Amino acid sequence: MQATILIVDDEKHTREGLMAAFEDDYDIYLARDAEEAFRLLDSEKFDVVLTDLRMAGKSGLSVIDKVVQLPEPPVCIMMTAYGNVETAVEAMKRGAHDFVTKPLNLEKLEIMIKRALKSRDLEAENQQLHERLDQKYHFSGIIGGAPAHLHAIEQVKQIAPTKATVMLYGETGTGKELFAQMIHQNSNRSRGPFIPVHCAALPASLLESEIFGHEKGAFTGAGEKRIGRFESASGGTLFLDEIGEIDAQTQVKLLRFLETKTFERLGSSKPIQVDVRLVCATNRNLRNMVKKGDFREDLYFRLDVVNLTLPALRERKEDIPLLIDHYLKIFAQENDVQAPVLTTGAMRALTDYRWPGNIRELRNFCENIVVMKRGGDVTEYDLDTRFVYGDTAPLEGDAPALGYAPKPGLSKEENEKRLMRNALQQANGNRTRAAKLMGISRRTLHRKLQQWPDLDVGHTTDATADINEQGD
Repeated sequence: MQATILIVDDEKHTREGLMAAFEDDYDIYLARDAEEAFRLLDSEKFDVVLTDLRMAGKSGLSVIDKVVQLPEPPVCIMMTAYGNVETAVEAMKRGAHDFVTKPLNLEKLEIMIKRALKSRDLEAENQQLHERLDQKYHFSGIIGGAPAHLHAIEQVKQIAPTKATVMLYGETGTGKELFAQMIHQNSNRSRGPFIPVHCAALPASLLESEIFGHEKGAFTGAGEKRIGRFESASGGTLFLDEIGEIDAQTQVKLLRFLETKTFERLGSSKPIQVDVRLVCATNRNLRNMVKKGDFREDLYFRLDVVNLTLPALRERKEDIPLLIDHYLKIFAQENDVQAPVLTTGAMRALTDYRWPGNIRELRNFCENIVVMKRGGDVTEYDLDTRFVYGDTAPLEGDAPALGYAPKPGLSKEENEKRLMRNALQQANGNRTRAAKLMGISRRTLHRKLQQWPDLDVGHTTDATADINEQGD
């Protein structure tokens, strides 16, 4: 579909000349003055408005004023025979994209129109992206209603509008980057950049340069100047994930930034000032690191202005079915397959599972089950053994030696007991060998035996011994 251009000029030969030049590539409308342009702008939708500055009646500046008030304003280019700095500045202040002087260079004007259209398209795409981000990270889109999770969301609502530095604590996979993005997207910096840096993924020799940038020749291999993440995040939010992994030298430079709001690139002594909000995250205990001397105490207090601890998935079990359903639908749509249906037994096993990898592990499980099952029912017997046995899940290669499968209708605890009986029988009562068959430590096996005094396994020893019990 061709772009539409409105040409506004009180000189007939200029209007018609421009129409002849561009009508093969664009849909052209003509207006002989500002009033006629107003009527067309009210009734038609345009991509570009090309208007003269000085005309009989109202000037081209009034056309710009009209354009910027439209719900979907077109791009404006000002034409003037009186090209000067004042005119250009005033036109740009009113909302013009660019200006061109008469006599017109048609080739230059065509390039200007194409650039204007490209700029408008990029701006529209950027606006759509921000709208999608606003929707994705809006509080109404958050899944889960567990009290611990809702408490974290309420804290974000309080934190987001402020300028405070934020520290996010939580186990691996609890969604710390998601919460950091949520803080950014619900702040007055949401139209600025959100720049994440995973500190643990970079060696100490590169991390400082990555964050603060470097000058050409700052170190061997620095062939050109590099802008760091702090400068890239200006006007927005810098998210430093795994902040506990940064080395002592980077800690010093980060502390200086927090105190002065300035930093220096590697190889430079010139301070650079940026407007950046800092959000950090860690799965480590920074207080303990401070006590051991692994993390600066003064930096810790600068970073821990406002802190938020994200709950582990096992602390919000009521959300597990909702999250599984959500991710199954997402991955089914991405892979263009039917989402599998989990039976009650399968969902019960998954809800009881501790999810040490938290939401990240749950996402991976959902993607795997969608790809492998491609629709149909999923029972507890289709699940990996870790979801059924939990801590007592046999290691790879051990389950066939046991010759054991979960029994329908039994609870997880009852199936664990059956597994333990089976292993002890095959090991002739030797706890060490039984633990190895089950893929657990001997200490765990001993703890389970103490936990279940009703578990009748006969005489067990640390050496080979006969047991009389057969079957269940």
